[in-house]
Amino acid sequence: MWGALIALFWLSALAVAWTHVGYPLFIILLARWRPRPHQKGEVLPTVSLIIPAYNEEAVIGEKLENALTLDYPRGRIEIIVVADGSTDRTVEIVEGFADWGVRLLFQPERRGKIAAMNRAVPYAQGKILVFSDANAMMEPESLRALVRNFADPRVACVSGEKRVRADQPVQAQGESAYWRYESSIKRAESVVNTAIGAVGEFFAIRRELYRPLREDSIIEDFVLSMQLVMEGWRVVYEPEAVAWEEASPTLKAEWERRARNCAGGFQAVGRLIRLFSPRYSMVAFQFLSHKILRWLSPFFMLLAWLTALVLYPFDLYRLLFWGQTAFYLLALVGGLLSVKGWRWRPLWLIFYFCFANATALSGFWRYVTGRQNVAWKKVR
Repeated sequence: MWGALIALFWLSALAVAWTHVGYPLFIILLARWRPRPHQKGEVLPTVSLIIPAYNEEAVIGEKLENALTLDYPRGRIEIIVVADGSTDRTVEIVEGFADWGVRLLFQPERRGKIAAMNRAVPYAQGKILVFSDANAMMEPESLRALVRNFADPRVACVSGEKRVRADQPVQAQGESAYWRYESSIKRAESVVNTAIGAVGEFFAIRRELYRPLREDSIIEDFVLSMQLVMEGWRVVYEPEAVAWEEASPTLKAEWERRARNCAGGFQAVGRLIRLFSPRYSMVAFQFLSHKILRWLSPFFMLLAWLTALVLYPFDLYRLLFWGQTAFYLLALVGGLLSVKGWRWRPLWLIFYFCFANATALSGFWRYVTGRQNVAWKKVR
C-alpha cells in the first residue's frame, strides 16, 4: 500500500510541475532548437471583421472607431456587427456607423456568441474571416500582422495575441501575468508545430474552411481551431497582432470567466477525443501537456496533499505535507492582503495560481452537472 501511495504522490506532483513549468520550458527550448517556420508575406486579402455583441453599449462605439482606424485598405475590409439579443443601445450605436459601411445584423433572441458567428458568416464577403470581441481593442497594425500568415497555403487559422491591462486590483495583475505566460507558450507551440487553440478575442480563419459550430459549444475558438488541426491544417500564433482588453473588474467576475472557460475545456476534451489517434501524436502531446493536465491540476494538487498526509509517518512526506500546507496558507494570506489593498508580488502570484486552479474545480462541477450556460454572463 505504501508503494502505491508514494507512486500516486509523485505522479500527482509531477503532473502539476510538468504542465505549469516543465512543458512550457520544454516547448520554448524546442522552438529554439527545432523551429518549423511557416511562410509570411505582405498579402492583403479581402477581410470580413465580425463582431458578436450582446449589450455592449459601453464599448461598441469605441470598438467600431478602433476597427475603422486599422491600417488596412478600406476597400478590402468590411465590418459586420451581430447584435445578439441586445436590449440596450448597442443597435442604435451601431446604426450610427452605417455611413462608414458598418453592417448590422440584429437577432432579437439571445442565442449566444456561436450562434452570432454562424449567422454572420453567410453574409460575409471577405476571403478571410476575422472574429473579434466588442471589448478587445486592436492595435493599428494588428490586422496586417494577422493576415500576412495566410501567405502560407498550409495555414488555416491565425490567432492574435491578447494582452490585459495590468491595473491595480489583484485580479488585473494576475490576469495580465497569466496572459504573458500563456502567450509565451502559444508562440513556442506555433513555431514548433501548431498552436493549441486560438485566442477567441481576436483570430482569423479562411472563409472556405469555416464550419458552423454546434451552438452549445462553450469555448468556440478552441474547438474550431483544433478541428482544423485534425483536418491537417496548421494554426499559428501571431504575437504582433495585438488586442487589448480590460481585466475582469472583480475577483468574482474573474472567477466566472475562468470557471466558464474550464467548463468549456472539459467539454472540448470529449469533442476532440479523436486527437488522441496515433496520427496526431505531437498535437496530442501538446494538447495533453498544455491543456488537459492544466485543467486537471487542482485534482492532482489535492491528491498530492492528501497522499502526503497519509504518508505523514515518513520524514520526507511529513516535510512535503507541511511544505504544501504552507504554500496554501501563503495563498490565503496573499488573497486577504490583496483584498485589503496591500500587495507583495510573490504572495499575489501564489494566490492567483491557487485561485485559478480553484476555478477549474468549479468549471468541472459546472460541466458534469450541466450548469454552465453557453451564453456569456456579462460581468462588466
